[in-house]
Amino acid sequence: MGADDEFSMLADNAAEVGLAWTGPPAVRREGTDVGDGRRVSALRWGDAAPRAVFLHGGGQNAHTWDTVVLALGIPALAVDLPGHGHSDWRADRDYGPWAAAEAVAPAVRRWAPQAEVVVGMSLGGLTTIRLAAAAPDVVRRAVVVDVTPSVLRRTPAMSRAQRGTTALIGDGGVFATREEMVERAVAAAPQRPRSSLARGVVHNSRQRADGRWEWRYDRQGGPGDYTPLWADLGAATVPMTLVRGGDSAFVSDEDAEEFRLRRPGAEVHVVPAAGHSVQSDQPLALAGIIRSALASATPQN
Repeated sequence: MGADDEFSMLADNAAEVGLAWTGPPAVRREGTDVGDGRRVSALRWGDAAPRAVFLHGGGQNAHTWDTVVLALGIPALAVDLPGHGHSDWRADRDYGPWAAAEAVAPAVRRWAPQAEVVVGMSLGGLTTIRLAAAAPDVVRRAVVVDVTPSVLRRTPAMSRAQRGTTALIGDGGVFATREEMVERAVAAAPQRPRSSLARGVVHNSRQRADGRWEWRYDRQGGPGDYTPLWADLGAATVPMTLVRGGDSAFVSDEDAEEFRLRRPGAEVHVVPAAGHSVQSDQPLALAGIIRSALASATPQN
């Protein structure tokens, strides 16, 4: 898939969830230098100032939000985190939320300085928590999807099936065909439509010079303990919403209660029939939660 047809499958996204299709939306890829010659790439939806910023999870990319943004129908910015999608990789392979937030903040200031909400899933959710504490000028409201700072305490006890497509991140590897990658994704998320997984593989793979295929993200590194972000959550002053996948084991009841204690007034939603990637399993339900967050956001001058 070349850059020219990056958006050719959006009609399929819409059809899969029953959204009306009136033609291709205004969406384009942008890139900006965020320091030390490193570039961050993003998808800019619409011609008006973005109302929402979206940060994906580890091993994903900005296209994971395509169906959610189509459902919302608003100007938005979906960012490729460092080491993912079309953003630059780091020599030190530090893709933790602290390093990610440092890179994302200048990109948001450039493209979406008046965004009403930042939505982050998994690694993107942890990055959102860090942004809310360290760069409050770019986060006015936050929606954190299926993650808390205690996530790394949960994952060692989870089965491969419970981890879903996140289990693919550590696999790495090189594949003879893209179809092999699709089969790997289908095995990891059998509850999801094959068409959705196939699109995800197209966006998240690239062909090597030798003709074989590999994932479009770097080997994940960075800190092995995210619990210091609980302090950031407590230091943040913006309204927060935590969204849990009803079938996900990544956030426990205790984690959700800690989230409420650290961020008084936080809303917690549980989305039925959704695993860790709520945006992929139940995109319309997540869009509804985000729409509510936007409705309660303070208008910007």
